[in-house]
Amino acid sequence: MPLNVEIKARCARPEAIRDVLRGAEAEFRGQDHQIDTYFIVPQGRLKLREGNIENHLIYYQRPDEAGPKRSEVYLYPPSDSAALHALLREALGVRVVVDKLREIWFVGNVKFHIDEVKGLGSFVEIEAIDRDGTIGEAVLQRQCAEWMARFGICHEDLIEESYSDMLLRRQGV
Repeated sequence: MPLNVEIKARCARPEAIRDVLRGAEAEFRGQDHQIDTYFIVPQGRLKLREGNIENHLIYYQRPDEAGPKRSEVYLYPPSDSAALHALLREALGVRVVVDKLREIWFVGNVKFHIDEVKGLGSFVEIEAIDRDGTIGEAVLQRQCAEWMARFGICHEDLIEESYSDMLLRRQGV
């Protein structure tokens, strides 16, 4: 199971983030229109991500706190996401749907998202990823903190919760 240390922050100036990434010679993987359907589960979060670049069933557990946080993530690449969506919708029920336009960038093991989320606004995410247990949480924490500093992300910009929780709160749920 991959280990991530990640942050999410409001992003008033996405172009400034892009400039830093270009200056670091980040690899731009593309822009992806993603629909994340969150299903009702007793713990953690289960979502089906349907996009042009990324398509996964994703289960994760992560504390709702500001700043770099540990996240345990399980990914499954479905061969038929429409059929899986229908099965999960019927079996579990839909909690909320997140519609976003996402830019995906990489520098080594660190993944960056610049997101425009329908109904919420602009955000940046940093995910330091240890796919096989060779990097360790301390290094991932340091990588995340270093990129936060490079982007000029301050504590007040950090978001504790997921987009799904933000949308649910906005809907009064």
